[in-house]
Amino acid sequence: MHITGLGSASSILRASRARFPPPVSKTSILYSPKFSPSYLTTNNQLRSLSFSSAVRSLRCSYPRWSHGVDWRSPATLRHQIRAVAPVVERFQRKIATMAHEHPFKEIFTSLPKPGGGEFGKFYSLPALNDPRIEKLPYSIRILLESAIRNCDNFQVTKGDVEKIIDWENTAPKLVEIPFKPARVLLQDFTGVPVVVDLAAMRDAMAQLGGDSNKINPLVPVDLVIDHSVQVDVARSENAVQANMELEFHRNKERFAFLKWGSTAFQNMLVVPPGSGIVHQVNLEYLGRVVFNTDGVLYPDSVVGTDSHTTMIDGLGVAGWGVGGIEAEAAMLGQPMSMVLPDVVGFKLNGKLHNGVTATDLVLTVTQILRKHGVVGKFVEFYGDGMSQLSLADRATIANMSPEYGATMGFFPVDHVTLQYLKLTGRSDETVAMIEAYLRANKMFVDYNEPQPERVYSSYLQLDLADVEPCISGPKRPHDRVPLKEMKADWHACLNNKVGFKGFAVPKEAQDKVAKFSFHGQPAELKHGSVVIAAITSCTNTSNPSVMLGAGLVAKKACELGLKVKPWIKTSLAPGSGVVTKYLLQSGLQKYLNEQGFNIVGYGCTTCIGNSGDLDESVGAVITENDILAAAVLSGNRNFEGRVHPLTRANYLASPPLVVAYALAGTVNIDFDKEPIGTGKDGKSVYFRDIWPTAEEIAEVVQSSVLPAMFRSTYESITKGNPMWNQLSVPASTSYSWDPSSTYIHEPPYFKNMTMNPPGAHGVKDAYCLLNFGDSITTDHISPAGSIHKDSPTAKYLLEHGVDRKDFNSYGSRRGNDEVMARGTFANIRLVNKFLNGEVGPKTVHIPTGEKLSVYDAAMFSCMGSVVAYTDGLGHILSVTDMICFCNLKRFPVRYKNAGLDTIVLAGAEYGSGSSRDWAAKGPMLLGVKAVIAKSFERIHRSNLVGMGIIPLCFKAGQDADTLGLTGHERYTIDLPSNISEIRPGQDVTVTTDNGKSFICTARFDTAVELEYFNHGGILPYAIRSLMKQ
Repeated sequence: MHITGLGSASSILRASRARFPPPVSKTSILYSPKFSPSYLTTNNQLRSLSFSSAVRSLRCSYPRWSHGVDWRSPATLRHQIRAVAPVVERFQRKIATMAHEHPFKEIFTSLPKPGGGEFGKFYSLPALNDPRIEKLPYSIRILLESAIRNCDNFQVTKGDVEKIIDWENTAPKLVEIPFKPARVLLQDFTGVPVVVDLAAMRDAMAQLGGDSNKINPLVPVDLVIDHSVQVDVARSENAVQANMELEFHRNKERFAFLKWGSTAFQNMLVVPPGSGIVHQVNLEYLGRVVFNTDGVLYPDSVVGTDSHTTMIDGLGVAGWGVGGIEAEAAMLGQPMSMVLPDVVGFKLNGKLHNGVTATDLVLTVTQILRKHGVVGKFVEFYGDGMSQLSLADRATIANMSPEYGATMGFFPVDHVTLQYLKLTGRSDETVAMIEAYLRANKMFVDYNEPQPERVYSSYLQLDLADVEPCISGPKRPHDRVPLKEMKADWHACLNNKVGFKGFAVPKEAQDKVAKFSFHGQPAELKHGSVVIAAITSCTNTSNPSVMLGAGLVAKKACELGLKVKPWIKTSLAPGSGVVTKYLLQSGLQKYLNEQGFNIVGYGCTTCIGNSGDLDESVGAVITENDILAAAVLSGNRNFEGRVHPLTRANYLASPPLVVAYALAGTVNIDFDKEPIGTGKDGKSVYFRDIWPTAEEIAEVVQSSVLPAMFRSTYESITKGNPMWNQLSVPASTSYSWDPSSTYIHEPPYFKNMTMNPPGAHGVKDAYCLLNFGDSITTDHISPAGSIHKDSPTAKYLLEHGVDRKDFNSYGSRRGNDEVMARGTFANIRLVNKFLNGEVGPKTVHIPTGEKLSVYDAAMFSCMGSVVAYTDGLGHILSVTDMICFCNLKRFPVRYKNAGLDTIVLAGAEYGSGSSRDWAAKGPMLLGVKAVIAKSFERIHRSNLVGMGIIPLCFKAGQDADTLGLTGHERYTIDLPSNISEIRPGQDVTVTTDNGKSFICTARFDTAVELEYFNHGGILPYAIRSLMKQ
């Protein structure tokens, strides 16, 4: 049986949460993840190491405004009320029973409606009568409420609740707490491997003799397909349709797989391609702020498999990025174990000057917070300046939390939040419920009232009047450059030695001019010439002021007679259909079109490397003349090699500045002193001539951004489009793997898995696979962009009959472990110390001294499985003898195939950038057993643990260089084989075969992470835990 054409809309609805739950059995209530009776815990192990006993979370009996329910229609509501009445009655009886059993039943109280009746019941923080709560940061109150509501003295204990209440004293001690998010958010690049893992886990459960249907999300899961569209066609009125057709051509198999997942797994909504960027859709549509589930009210909270999930923090929803493997565990009911974080209080005062944008503000905030050091911390914003920031401005700041290193950049709910909820189409009744609940539970900020003193771990302050126009680059988002200093900074970058702020261009070559013909038109490029100008990314496309500001810049430029050079690849990728509506309403889209900023699609595009090819003539002149070409984009990431292989200088800027730099055609310009171009009257046109005032922007925002636009956009969002609706998918709950597929492949993680954990392990005589410096990002480890024609991945795809034109990107092939293993450390800008300055995805195979691709060094052997372990005469060889024999015979034996462990040496901030589970899965498949670094990015460290890789940190003041490590040594890591003998954060001795010895810190940060390590990773742990239920 297949779901085809006409049934497509219904398949989307089945993917959403059911409006009305079926009758709930006594068993399902008893095993609710919220209210597990204490008597059920007696035969279980430690609470923090146990899996939820819930079979399925209770579904929401109140319709969600965000899943296509006609929540405005009284007739519809009456029908729904009649339909759910018997269910509500049963829930009322069960709620009474559950409250009686709950450890905090005495604070479970009703929230009355002003006109009579009640909104629902909730766990009241004020009812605890504890003065410490009044001083807690708002972000910590959300953790507290979750712990109280989920407290069963099993997964969550009263002791955990006390730790959070006493946050001021316990946070400095790095105590561990469990946290259960209300929902999980996915995008397709990270969502496909999640669904692949879930499908493989079902198979593993069946092979172990368990119930495969236990592998089901227990909390709402929303997956937005937004990462697959590429800018293949630009500067065309037909770009959206053309790019979508190419997107479906490349990704039909992936999309069909996701559509299958939306029907095979419960509690999963898939938002089709062409709908928008996941974080803008989350902000405008999916975010609840307050849940009302079966009459129980509680704050919305979310973890997502994209690091910019933090954008929802601007709406007062606690959300942050996690790895895909952590998200899978959360879906299956596993409490997330986290260290109770410090909270940095960031006070904002004053008002932004005229002409300063939210992008300028967030780049300034990013630089301040990076300097302060906020990794692993919450940042909470407050102060009089909050009233000057729109919710979209707040979301812009929250979005870039990963760039400044914080877990969250949180803005508590206030009147601005409520106004935004109404603007985006949430009903008056819903907004009233949200306000009433948050006020009653002391989670609402009313700046019209005196503010009680709150305690923070540290304090920062910024006068908004001090913010000035700026951009960031050329290689990192926190390298802010004031606009007035940009020309000088660019020349410094040309002169500086190769690094984050240097390109080492010889003086005599800095003024090089490369002339070429662009479709018969004379053209030229210089160092700093802009070849990509993209209005893109969730960071800015959700903010009407900067989007309409870009339109005003384009309008003024058109009126003055300026035109963007035709060889610059310009594009506009809105974060939702609402943006298109207000750009059309304002009349500004036509001016953007005239400057080449036609809409190219609704997705992330250039910000994640989906910028498409440059014109062949442009690419050739850059390559042949070694031109240092530039990209300017309104994104959040500008790591070298991410935006486009041919743009080595990449700058983050506001959408209006993107248009301005496109008009100038170069980043080598002083906007204060030099003209952008010559107008139609022959006079010079300066930056000030095209830059809109704050009043002009405010006026067009007021007249063009209307609530009806949000309602009409999101009423139809789950209806899909003809291409999506025509996808046929099987109706089975188990996936039929196609061994010939190059997109979806059964992963090897659970092969030969047994019920017995493999146990803890150290590392013995490991070779160093790679030796890195600082700031190796997840883009370096597991790139998402294009597949190089000479890479091991390209060879694999060609061998499997895939034409080069159909290679697609690494991001689109994350459902295939064979591709992703070959793509690990495949970034063309990878800097490996073994290569003595050479840049690229290669390493030195230490036993032979050969320079090879990383995959070939780790995995490939042309000897064959028999000869690899014998001398060809049937005599079994030891590993050492085998290496000697193979060197003699010139056979290339690599590490993993020879049974040899490997490690990675790294500097500071290893794994920064996007939350990318393949940056941990890939190294695991290559045989990497440990990473020794100066420091780790939060999510990546967790992902390494989740895949069974040991994360070790050098002691303060030490690194590979200070210890005299070259990477040519063999490394032994002394860890006990009994997991009970390992403690979170304990010291570990590392020795080398040349007599060196040093102490590292084992970055297993919680007892739960040690248990994951004991089981060989989080996913095997989840399966074994579910099997035992």
